[in-house]
Amino acid sequence: MKYSPQFVRLFCVLAILAPLAVPQETHRSHEGGSWSQAAAGTLAAARNVRVKLDMGSVIVRGGPQQGITYVVHAHSYSSEDEARRQFGSFKINAVVKGDTAWVVGEWQGGGHPHGFAGELVINIPRDTDSLKIETGGGGVEAAGISGHLEIESGGGKIRVDDIGGSVGVETGGDSIEIGTVGGDLKLETGGGNITIKSVKGKINAETGGGNVVVLSGEQGAVVEAGGGNVDIKRCMGRVKASTGGGNINLGEIGGPADIDTGGGSIRLTSAKGRVGANTGAGSIELYGVPSARVETGGGGIKVKFINTGAERSDSMLETSAGDITVYIAADVAMSIRASVDLGNGHHITSDFPDIHIASEGDKWGPRSLSADGKLNGGGPVLKVRTTSGDICFKRANQ
Repeated sequence: MKYSPQFVRLFCVLAILAPLAVPQETHRSHEGGSWSQAAAGTLAAARNVRVKLDMGSVIVRGGPQQGITYVVHAHSYSSEDEARRQFGSFKINAVVKGDTAWVVGEWQGGGHPHGFAGELVINIPRDTDSLKIETGGGGVEAAGISGHLEIESGGGKIRVDDIGGSVGVETGGDSIEIGTVGGDLKLETGGGNITIKSVKGKINAETGGGNVVVLSGEQGAVVEAGGGNVDIKRCMGRVKASTGGGNINLGEIGGPADIDTGGGSIRLTSAKGRVGANTGAGSIELYGVPSARVETGGGGIKVKFINTGAERSDSMLETSAGDITVYIAADVAMSIRASVDLGNGHHITSDFPDIHIASEGDKWGPRSLSADGKLNGGGPVLKVRTTSGDICFKRANQ
């Protein structure tokens, strides 16, 4: 009998890979109007693991085991004959090639199956160097990996926890939940919420239309929300936070911060470096900053200036329509320049005798108010301006 060269090459490859994969064991059951099938298999350990599914959800857990085990759960809500056909069309191939273990699930039935769902559960060694998961559409969970993790999903919820290396996640449109990550973190979702617990590296997170919450970051964060709220509790590096129209709340920031929202409010507890804050129409409150450049199209401003040890620069606070309250610590040296464009019915007040207040115009015509002075001998200039509102300078309680 004569064999084609292609057949001979395929036979040789299968002969090489055969010792690296154990055949799957399949079990089928019927319950409550649905058919289920589970197929299990094992692979030898490898430094890298790649998981790729045409569709369906993926769960990968790292642990103390030496090898790789996997179970494929398939569910069909069709007739028995159709269920058999669907189970036969969802093929799982698992092999080890060099230093990489592959688990690949392919739908070979043509079109998009109706009433069919698949789930792949994989257990791998914790000390795996890298794990990459791709699914055309389904949720992904990964935990307990000491190396690098990368996830791509056409549209499904992502959950990640206990990852020692860097993490990259991209999903077409669902939420992302992150536990602890030892390296850098990069996230992108087309339109879901993002929640981050603790990251030792840099954070880069983007959502097309959800909220973003960061509990703790050690090396800075860049966060962008298309139209939701941004909440960062603690971050020890530079922070850049922006949203198309939501509120931004920042807690303890260990460096400078740039904050921008199209139309929400901004609040910051403290920052070690310079703060820039801008909103189209909302209030701004910054407590405990060395210097700041603040602007709102229509809302009140409250800023507390303190010495943080960081280099100080000139500051500016400006609103088109709203009151501005400035709190200044006793050891802060700065030069003050303040003005109210439409002063009728408004006031500039101060707890500091070194700030001198003046007005121009009479009570029957338009009046403008101004103030200037030097605190502790003067220093970086603070410009304060409101078109229509009150300005108040207060002593800050440390």
